[in-house]
Amino acid sequence: EGHSKSLSPERMQELMKAWMDWVEELKQGGHLVQTGERLNANGKMVRGKSKTVTDGPYAEAKDTIGGYLVLQAADIDQAVQLAKGCPVLAGDGMVEVRPIVSM
Repeated sequence: EGHSKSLSPERMQELMKAWMDWVEELKQGGHLVQTGERLNANGKMVRGKSKTVTDGPYAEAKDTIGGYLVLQAADIDQAVQLAKGCPVLAGDGMVEVRPIVSM
């Protein structure tokens, strides 16, 4: 959906409602473990042995992470199915699904 600055207040409200409805659906289904806080687009990236610090989080603004959820799913396939309900997919958004590896 592009940057929030270009969205009307009505559109922002629609998107927020879609997001809250999806999160509620995940909660009702027993899949929601934790809602991550929304991440600011600004940040720093530390790389390599030289510990070079650059503005981050990514070189391409289109790849910034807007937020995250921790879900409980039977397997990666179920997690992908749950991710398909994410409202960012109504625009040109993208959802990355990754398992948590317990140490």
